[in-house]
Amino acid sequence: MTDVVGRVEQVTVYPVKSLAGRTVREAEVGPEGLVGDRVWTVVDATTGERVTVKSTPAMAEVVATGDDEADTITLTEVLGRPVRLERSGAPQVDAAAVHLVSRAAVARAAAGDVPEGCSADDPRANLLVDLPDGADERDWTGRTLRVGEVEVEVTRTPKHCLGVYAEVRRPGRVRVGDRVELVASREAGAGQAAGPTVVPG
Repeated sequence: MTDVVGRVEQVTVYPVKSLAGRTVREAEVGPEGLVGDRVWTVVDATTGERVTVKSTPAMAEVVATGDDEADTITLTEVLGRPVRLERSGAPQVDAAAVHLVSRAAVARAAAGDVPEGCSADDPRANLLVDLPDGADERDWTGRTLRVGEVEVEVTRTPKHCLGVYAEVRRPGRVRVGDRVELVASREAGAGQAAGPTVVPG
């Protein structure tokens, strides 16, 4: 038994860690998250050290095209130093396989309505979902969601407080317009782990 709690409004893949994402109509979701998500890292061509958005904010404005050579040239121009893209054997997940956030949460953050200690920055979520008025995705923590063909377990809220993190329990495809369904506890199965701890904001 499931309860429809929203719909997928936007799907975003971040091919290169720290760069802006690419919106797509649909994406394949594997055990480690969206296929093609965060599989590249920007490194300094001279030192080999990773270059991140924390130290180089301009990276967040660059959208990866999927053309490695073109992306490298663009980054070198934007950052003003030689860099290269380095492929990882697996997606470089910071905290969880999938990050979901509601349109309402993003709108509140943009308006400056965020709790103390939270961030109004772009949450860089994979799935932007549309929820009924008054609904809060953080209430899903510890529950199982069905999104299109995919089933995920919502594990916790991120430190920046926007949206929720989830781990993939059943791979498949997710598309814009897919229903977001909350799976009843008994359907989720007794073998699932107990509800995880929420990371405080």
